[in-house]
Amino acid sequence: MPLDTPRQQELLAPVKLRYVVISLFVALIFILLPWRDLRGVPDLVALVIVFWAIHQPRQVGMGAAFLAGLLVDAANAVLFGQHALAYAFLAFAAYALHRRMLWFGPWPQALHVLLLLLVAQLLMVMVRMYAGSAFPGWSYFLGSVIAAALWPLATLVLLAPQRLAASKNEPI
Repeated sequence: MPLDTPRQQELLAPVKLRYVVISLFVALIFILLPWRDLRGVPDLVALVIVFWAIHQPRQVGMGAAFLAGLLVDAANAVLFGQHALAYAFLAFAAYALHRRMLWFGPWPQALHVLLLLLVAQLLMVMVRMYAGSAFPGWSYFLGSVIAAALWPLATLVLLAPQRLAASKNEPI
């Protein structure tokens, strides 16, 4: 019995850049909905950035994550640069771990993503507290837990176009 057998990798069609941009745009629209002050709302932009930084690290890097963070900061009228810094960190960390994470299934990947999202939120809290804000409370981190729980669903949804294109009975 082998100790660590890698899970079977399926062959996926290449992702189109416009699909990556559309998924980031939809996540940005989600951020603009009026529930940003509620606790437990997942940061879908962070989740999508982590996903694409793992699955397509050459298309979504730290620069794209930084720009998305600036858009989120401007849209939410929060301290300018806090999301940009956190998203750039997420893209860097996801890129550093992307080869390792692809060996795992969706739920073990979700544990990795949970750690990344918690560190990114901690980074944002530290920036806010350095600027003079009070600690928002431990419930602030609930959004990362919910986002990590959504990771298998996000994987299923964001990889769907690649699976559909690869399932045709045509050679590569």
